[in-house]
Amino acid sequence: MTERKVGRVTHYFSKISVAIIEITDEALSVGETIHVKGHTSDFTQKIDSMQIEHQSVQTAEKGTSIGIKVIAHAHENDMVYKVIE
Repeated sequence: MTERKVGRVTHYFSKISVAIIEITDEALSVGETIHVKGHTSDFTQKIDSMQIEHQSVQTAEKGTSIGIKVIAHAHENDMVYKVIE
């Protein structure tokens, strides 16, 4: 199992458990698995849905920011990796 960097967390909304992720390296799609890793964060989850500007999308291209519901607390500047099976 390998990982490729896709971006970083720019904001986390704790009340609704949503992380804003800036896509900096490669596209990300619904159904893929991500690994969020930072100073105190380290969790893996499958993406069930994502939004850009409150609109649901299936794929986020490089250069966009997305919001996704996360299973654990994320922090600003945590790195986000795509898990390749």
